[in-house]
Amino acid sequence: MPPVEFYLDNSATSPVFPQVISIMNKVMQEEYGNPSSLHRRGSGADRVMETARRTIAELLCVSGEEIIFTSGGTESNNLAIMGIARRNRRRGDHLVTTLIEHSSVLEPFQQLEEEGFRVTYLLPDEKGFIEPAAAAEAVNKQTILVSVMHVNNEIGTVQPVSQIAKAVKARNPNVYFHVDGVQSFGKLPLQPAEAGIDALSISAHKFHGPRGMGALFLRRGIHVDPLLRGGGHEGGVRAGTENTPGIAGMALAARLSYEDQQQKMERLASLKEKLLATVTNAHPWAVVNGATGEYGAPHILNISFPGLKGELILHGLEEDNVYISTGSACHSHKNDPSHVLQALKLDERTMEGAIRISLSEQNTEEQIDFAAAALNKVITALS
Repeated sequence: MPPVEFYLDNSATSPVFPQVISIMNKVMQEEYGNPSSLHRRGSGADRVMETARRTIAELLCVSGEEIIFTSGGTESNNLAIMGIARRNRRRGDHLVTTLIEHSSVLEPFQQLEEEGFRVTYLLPDEKGFIEPAAAAEAVNKQTILVSVMHVNNEIGTVQPVSQIAKAVKARNPNVYFHVDGVQSFGKLPLQPAEAGIDALSISAHKFHGPRGMGALFLRRGIHVDPLLRGGGHEGGVRAGTENTPGIAGMALAARLSYEDQQQKMERLASLKEKLLATVTNAHPWAVVNGATGEYGAPHILNISFPGLKGELILHGLEEDNVYISTGSACHSHKNDPSHVLQALKLDERTMEGAIRISLSEQNTEEQIDFAAAALNKVITALS
């Protein structure tokens, strides 16, 4: 028999729900037509796609025409940021984001700077929190767009995005507000229209859906310059034949993730607290990075063991089939310190000793007990 695995790296990617695999297989076998084709096979695929669009829209309490299917969170972020900025260049040349965004947000802003836009990067406090007043203070009459992530992918800090939206729009009512919701969709409640969000990015593989599949909520009436050209797909916003099996799989994964969401959130928070208590009781010198309590996501724990190497901790746990990360998977092969931890102004020893543990609804209390014991064993051996 294969060894039992303890997968605690769900913020990098999550195992696909079995039901999602089944529905994708069914669609690939039975609804293989191009959704744009006019014949029966095409109309069948189109029905699958539009049913999925309505599912995502209903979960977000928005209209189906406001959902654009993409290849994932990276494309959604790029489309929202560069698409809005370039389309509205005549309105201004100023943009605002934070220093702790995912690279798929930061790099589009850097690209826009090369194109002549001015960007203000907000500095978080020591827990990774962005004050709404600070965001509003950065906005001026030339500001087109503000982008702030909901849950930080490395440290789990939850930003008060509805308060930030209210603050920046009070300063300039014409500002568009984009939120990277990749790490929160399916885990924390968020209704973009109610929260004052104009664009929201999601990615299926973060909530037990297929990789290479995502969506962008784009409020009705907002126009963007497409990144991809070559067809009238997705209302002319995103060219390319739609991935019907992936779309069906994402919609089912989203619906399953939203079931009993509050109960799941409370359970994840309990598992996270148990893991943290077990580890810090054994190693009280450990340092928690990011916010806790109300502003700490229930599924992400970033903890440092100053003086140790996070990579050695990771490989030590791997010997017991416990899988974690040292931060964002997008930067796992780079030697540079995490830009998120640098923004928190942590010292080098604390940054080097950081690991990220990220949970999902599939994790059990027994798995957490085993992982905590394994982590304590590795830390003791390395200390």
